[in-house]
Amino acid sequence: MNQGTTTAAPLPAGVAPKVSPGAAGFSARERNLTFAALLVVFLLGALDQTIVSTAMPRIIEHLGGLNLYTWVTTAYLLASTVMVPIYGKLSDSYGRKPILVIGVVIFLVGSALSGLAGEFGSLPLLGGGMTQLIAFRAIQGLGGAALFSSAFAIIADMIPASERGKYQGLFGGVFGLAAVLGPLVGGFFTDMGDTSFLGLAIAGWRWVFYVNLPLGMLALFMIARVMPSLPPAGRKGALDALGATLIVTTFLPMLLALTWAGSTYPWGSPIIIGMLAFSAASLLAFVLVEKRAADPMLPLELFRIPVFTTANLASFVINVAFLGIVMFLPLFMQLVLGVSATNSGFTLLPLMSGMIVSSFLAGLLVTKTGRYKPIMIGGSVILLVGAYFLTNISLDTTLFELGWRMVVVGVGLGPAQSLFTLSVQNSVPFAQMGVATSASQFFRQIGSVIGLAVFGTLLTISVQREIPNYVPAIPGVTQAFDLNSLVGMGSETAAADPSSVHGELQGAVEALRGRLTAVVAGDAATAQAVAADPSMPEAVRQFAAAAPSLTRQEREARLPQVMGALETYLTDLGRQFEHGIKQGFAVSIRLLFQVSFVILLLGSAVIPFIPGLPLRKVAAMDVARGAAKAD
Repeated sequence: MNQGTTTAAPLPAGVAPKVSPGAAGFSARERNLTFAALLVVFLLGALDQTIVSTAMPRIIEHLGGLNLYTWVTTAYLLASTVMVPIYGKLSDSYGRKPILVIGVVIFLVGSALSGLAGEFGSLPLLGGGMTQLIAFRAIQGLGGAALFSSAFAIIADMIPASERGKYQGLFGGVFGLAAVLGPLVGGFFTDMGDTSFLGLAIAGWRWVFYVNLPLGMLALFMIARVMPSLPPAGRKGALDALGATLIVTTFLPMLLALTWAGSTYPWGSPIIIGMLAFSAASLLAFVLVEKRAADPMLPLELFRIPVFTTANLASFVINVAFLGIVMFLPLFMQLVLGVSATNSGFTLLPLMSGMIVSSFLAGLLVTKTGRYKPIMIGGSVILLVGAYFLTNISLDTTLFELGWRMVVVGVGLGPAQSLFTLSVQNSVPFAQMGVATSASQFFRQIGSVIGLAVFGTLLTISVQREIPNYVPAIPGVTQAFDLNSLVGMGSETAAADPSSVHGELQGAVEALRGRLTAVVAGDAATAQAVAADPSMPEAVRQFAAAAPSLTRQEREARLPQVMGALETYLTDLGRQFEHGIKQGFAVSIRLLFQVSFVILLLGSAVIPFIPGLPLRKVAAMDVARGAAKAD
């Protein structure tokens, strides 16, 4: 089979296929309008990832199910992750356009249903409002998986690798725009309260999901009217249903185990070990099936391509560490730096800004020089420098000092976010562009899930070990801290009242006041206990020791002075407690960043081994049209 067909082996990098004159009839108008449609699709998917978290407190208030709130995000993540490689293969076999349209439609159906969650009370099988929302978010995820994987593959179809870098930089800008708009739009709808539409009362938070509908309709219209229909890039064979099933049975239990481990169940519990063992057995079965499949869901020969293997390995490792930085930086800002939870959606803007600018500049440099490897290496060096700076943060770090560190990390991450995909697309056969692109995204998402699980467990263990070393011992207040007990302590309410940094601390404060009240009332046993308590202020202990010999009137007369001493003591104790939590958490988060730095070092060490192939000067779409005309 000659190089003009899309089912051939990869073209030698930089060598254009023989395309008949006029075959590459892909007009500039088609390209620009299709690219605009893909930007809308990207905005649709990226905005959904940033807008929902802002509305979660109000959603919990309306639907209940506080213990299930993390599953609103987890359900989407699990469904979208396992579907990514399946959509990639389907787009190679049946064409990008129909798969993208199907994905957008499923996503919009999931969005509409998510907005309706709980509107009709408890439903059969689905249960209450929160479980309904979780199920509908999973449907959203099933469609959302096609948005990014298909869009990236379409870019590879439209634009030669030698020109693709500058275009991919614009998609980084879309993610940055979503990072800004998401919290703003989510906060606006959440605070808007109930509205009326066609005579129906609609809670404000439901518009967080309904806003996807007009944007999605616009994307569908542009795709249907503008995007050209092309023959499938690969050979249309029998659907590898067994391979697709094994992808689900391999990675869904693994992702669930990683999500539950260390939080819902201990890492060594039978259910976690059993799920991981089942995933390992499924993975082995998947490899055996794919070796024998005529048209495999994930062709294993892709792993024989050095660029595909090394680039995906480096991307996987870097994303493991990347989540360790991104997911817990906002918590550090809330608990240690005092940034309000209301503004937490904007805390990563310095990092995102650096990433957007560097991603765009990296794309321009690749287009100008025709080389991606030196830029990837340079980006990894900057990323390591930024990660090293983060290992030095402490309780005394200011928001500005943290901000410039985040900018450096973002600048280093920018090239990695686009050039790994570009290098993979440049190295694989055109016929396997969809599955290779989706595999690259899939490994990145798997790395993110693993990073979230590992760093979440590491931070929990570190918090439980470090914070008790810095907080004063208070009767009635447990020393067993976890992340759930710390969330919200950086809020404005907590900052305004140092004595209420923790629910148990507030309870202990009330218990101390109650003991003093009992002393005033003439409880001799309580007075003796308070007088013997070395943790109490000296003025309170002296009053308690003298209380049995005083009359009720004398005890009440001395009460304001003693109560003032107690309030001063409690205020100081609350400040010490809050400062100790901040100090312990700062030490814990620094350990997290130190581990992230080591993992980033390992990922960066892989990058020099990625072959630096010259960029192809022909687009897959032009090759497909040339092959169709030749036939």
